[in-house]
Amino acid sequence: MITPFLTVALAVLLLGGLLIAGCMETAKEIQPPESFVVHPEWNRNAVIYEVNVRQFTPEGTFNAFMEHLPRLKELGVDILWFMPVHPIGEKNRKGTLGSYYSVKDYKAINPEFGTMDDFRAVVNRAHELGMYVILDWVANHTAWDNPWVEEHPEWYTRDTNGNMIAPFDWTDVAELDYDNDNMRAAMTDALKFWVEEADIDGYRCDVAAEVPTDFWESARAALDSVKPVFMLAEAELPEHHIHAFDMSYAWELHHIMNEIAKGKKGVADIDKYFIKHNTLYPRDAYRMYFITNHDENSWNGTEYERLGDAVDAFAVLTYTLPGMPLIYSGQEAALKERLEFFEKDTIGWDDFPLKEFYTSLGKLRKENKALWSGTSGGVLERVRVNGSKDIYAFLRTKDGNKVLSLTNMSLHDTVFTLRGPAVEGVYLDWFSGEQAEVDKNTEFRLGPWEYKVLVSNGN
Repeated sequence: MITPFLTVALAVLLLGGLLIAGCMETAKEIQPPESFVVHPEWNRNAVIYEVNVRQFTPEGTFNAFMEHLPRLKELGVDILWFMPVHPIGEKNRKGTLGSYYSVKDYKAINPEFGTMDDFRAVVNRAHELGMYVILDWVANHTAWDNPWVEEHPEWYTRDTNGNMIAPFDWTDVAELDYDNDNMRAAMTDALKFWVEEADIDGYRCDVAAEVPTDFWESARAALDSVKPVFMLAEAELPEHHIHAFDMSYAWELHHIMNEIAKGKKGVADIDKYFIKHNTLYPRDAYRMYFITNHDENSWNGTEYERLGDAVDAFAVLTYTLPGMPLIYSGQEAALKERLEFFEKDTIGWDDFPLKEFYTSLGKLRKENKALWSGTSGGVLERVRVNGSKDIYAFLRTKDGNKVLSLTNMSLHDTVFTLRGPAVEGVYLDWFSGEQAEVDKNTEFRLGPWEYKVLVSNGN
């Protein structure tokens, strides 16, 4: 589900102050907040993959999905994010099968997918392959036929007439009341249950901005007392990164990419985004970059509908910008269909035209420390370009490793040179395998939406 809070009041006020005071120079003077989240070491160079169990195989089961684990490992996947695996509510259900996000029982498995033992087997097999598993968690609301509705009606939000309410237009769920301490305790207990009983490695938290931040902070502490976990917020709140979450959605940049593909925005808009981002977010905060996910695919269109010929160029950006890249189920198969959300709609796995592309990107990220997440990777340094305003060029450097990324964000062939001594050197062109020597006179030529990634290890 898409969070309505893509920006926050703090961001708006602070950005307004930056613009009034002189924008870039003032932004450099303001220090970002500090994060006290301790990231598990295994996620520093990770790639995350969203698993839509219902649509992944004709069977739509854990056992059928498990056969794909070796393939996903080869693709470079480290973290498997499972969309909710709980039983789905029947009261006020949407469609035939209902929404994953209408949870009937927080401590049970959707029988359509299999059993608890089946889920444990998937987790265990993922661990054997060196992968980690996080579970999608819906803390803001429950199904109308969740036992809590009858057993603890005081745990739910009420309108002025005393009736339980649905959040937004999500009529298949009832909103929980976080002013109730007993409900908070029960929710924390349910979160701990899956870590203790299924050995999962963390959570992706649905509409996280709708739940008080102090709950997430206390829940994170409780989970870390069991084992170090990884926490992803479906939100874009800087405060989430102080004590609660490792990573949050980069929704704003995602929408900018969509607009650039339509010709409505350009390179300057990415620059503005990072000026704001680098002021608001802790340096070690992870942001999740993506060209598609379950919400985008089902409700706003496939990446091919939204990005057209720019799909591959923006996919490369998700792997090279500071943050963590996401792959959604079917993305590696160049899925060009909107998957039904409340019905069975199996992904076609007849071919994997992008297997080598994403495998290469995964290898690029893992082998080049400059591209790792947070403070483990290099900061983004914009590179000045002579000859074009449509080239987005940046450099990331860490411990002698240097990655230079160049993308033509236009429909035109572009010839250009680069400015600045930092970019000079001998590189390996990651995708062609050819050696490339770069100096101030090196002339580059990129076609529409063409990209180039150059790598140097200081040799």
